[in-house]
Amino acid sequence: MLTEKINKEQYFLSEFKNVSRDILPWLENLAYECRCKIDKKEWKSRYNNYVIYDYEPFCSDGFEINVTLSSRQSEYLNFVRYLYDSKIRTIGYLKGCLTL
Repeated sequence: MLTEKINKEQYFLSEFKNVSRDILPWLENLAYECRCKIDKKEWKSRYNNYVIYDYEPFCSDGFEINVTLSSRQSEYLNFVRYLYDSKIRTIGYLKGCLTL
């Protein structure tokens, strides 16, 4: 799992890579409800590895969104990860049903 522990401050981290722009508000609300803090939200270019913004660029078509959440209890992060993965699987299943 992507949960890591920081030794001194007792915070746990979880990173979500390539989050869809449509799911981002849902993930932010879920993090707030589950007592998690958004430590880092970045837009990383898919074409140039050195281009990373900490805000949404004007034209964000060629960017992937990476979000890092932190919490004092790993159970909150594990629950957020479970709900996020479940939502991604459900969306993939429904898209597969549309292509039939």
